[in-house]
This record gives sequence, C-alpha cells and structure tokens, in this order.
Amino acid sequence: MISKGRLLSLVAIAAVVLSVVSFLGGSVGSLIAGREPFALLGVGPPHVEVPPGHPFGALPVTNTLLATWLSSSILIAIFLLATRKVKLVPSGLQNAVEYLCEFGMGFIEEMVGKGRERRFFPVVMTVFLFVLFNAWLSLLPGFETVKLNGVPLVRSANTDINLTLMLAIVCVVAVEYWGLKARGVEYLKTFFDVRRIGVAVRHLLGGRIGDGFASLFYGVIFAFVGFLELLSHGVRILSFSFRLFGNMTAGVVLTAVALFLVPLVLPTVFYGLEALFGVVQALIFAGLTAVFGYAAVNTAEH
Repeated sequence: MISKGRLLSLVAIAAVVLSVVSFLGGSVGSLIAGREPFALLGVGPPHVEVPPGHPFGALPVTNTLLATWLSSSILIAIFLLATRKVKLVPSGLQNAVEYLCEFGMGFIEEMVGKGRERRFFPVVMTVFLFVLFNAWLSLLPGFETVKLNGVPLVRSANTDINLTLMLAIVCVVAVEYWGLKARGVEYLKTFFDVRRIGVAVRHLLGGRIGDGFASLFYGVIFAFVGFLELLSHGVRILSFSFRLFGNMTAGVVLTAVALFLVPLVLPTVFYGLEALFGVVQALIFAGLTAVFGYAAVNTAEH
C-alpha cells in the first residue's frame, strides 16, 4: 500500500511534468521555439472586454445581465425548494439553507451585537449570496467561452460596473433608511446641523455680539463637518462599486493570463483562488453594509 507522503510526492511530480509540458507545448512555448502550439494547448492571448457584450445584437440584454438573471433564478429556486416542505427536524437542502442562514446571523451578530442582527439580516444576507453566486457561477464551463454573434453569451456579472454600482446604491440607500427609521429627523442633523447658526442669529439680533460670533464660528464648523459626512456617505457608493468591480475583474485577468502561459495545472490553482476571492469579496461587501448600518442606528440605541 502506497504511503500518503509517497502519494503526495507523485502528485507533485506529475503536476510539475504537466506544467512543463503545458508551457512548452502551449502558445508561449511555441513562440519561443518558433513552431505552432499543440492543438490541445493552443490558447489565445488574454483579452478582457470591460464593457458588457450584447450577444443578441440590438436587444438591450447584455451577457452580464443574463448572468445576473441566472444567479438570481438559481438562488430563488434553491430557497423555494428548501422551504417547500418545511420539517421540524431539517434534512437535506432545508438543513443546508438553515445552516447558511445561521452562519449569516452569527456573522452579522459579531459585528453589530446581539439583538440587532435581525434588522440587517435580509439585506446583508441577500447581498452576500448574490455576490457569491455571481462569482462562483462565472467559474463554470461555458462562461466567456460559449459565444453568440462573436460575443460571450454569459459573463461574470461582478465584472460589470453597472451591477456593482447598482449594488452599492442599494446598500447605501438601505443604510440611510435604517438610520432615518431608527433616529427620525434627528438622523438628518448628522449632515445638516445648523442649530448653532440659528443660536448665533438669535444672539446677534439680541445684541450679544461676542456670543453671536462665537456661536457662528462653531456653527460653520459643524455645518462643514456635516458636509464632510454627507460627502463620505456619497463616496461609499464609489468605494463599494469599484472595490468589487476591480477585484473581480483583476481575478478574471489573472486567470486568463495563467491559462495563456500554462494551459494545464496552473489555471486550476487560480480557479481555486477565484472561488476563495468570491467568498472574501461577498463577505467584505455584506460586512461593510452591516457595519455602516450599525453606525447609522447606533446613536439612537445608546
């Protein structure tokens, strides 16, 4: 019986041999040797289209939109099947979905505290699953390779700036809604605090010139701080959208480069990293939404 160490050594040797053969027989090796690449290993140079493609010509349906519909349909189908016949003692798909929801509740609770996680769970968990499924589905065979009218039929939705911008707007609007619902009109004073300017006007009209100018000075400072706070909330949209778009697009480019350089073995490593990056990006996007939401409502609860 072969030992575990010997088996790992054989696997490592096989991987190295396949990588060398893949490199020498692939596009880069053939360019160095001045010959045609092997048919199985001939991969074109990486070419990434940033704008989404239109596989149906004049129809306003992009390949990233199709990927979005696909991931949304799969998510909806999974949860419908899991909750179709709910059992007191879960099993199968229901058990997996309940475990996933418990994980999400625990993840949010660690950031916002016990008792507050239910407020953020629907939006945060939906964003997490949507980003994750878009990332993982793009690793399936057919994405970027099956073409219609010379354009990939489906492409990773996370590499479309329109999608990431939409997600960012939804999350930021949800944060502002949570803050406004928890704190009411008081929440607006975070951005438009003109109370001290009003006090300054009253002091000046009452003849208290010194107090009036002092209050006016502080009022201008508070108004400027409110403007900066408003600006920071708007910048969140850009940071949200470009973080996800940049990281996922970079992953696609790296995988394409690895596939061009060494068609066998090495791309498998990058596919594994892409699956991990999908989880990380989904956690970051959802986690920041929960943190910003907690910051928006926290003042009202203490």
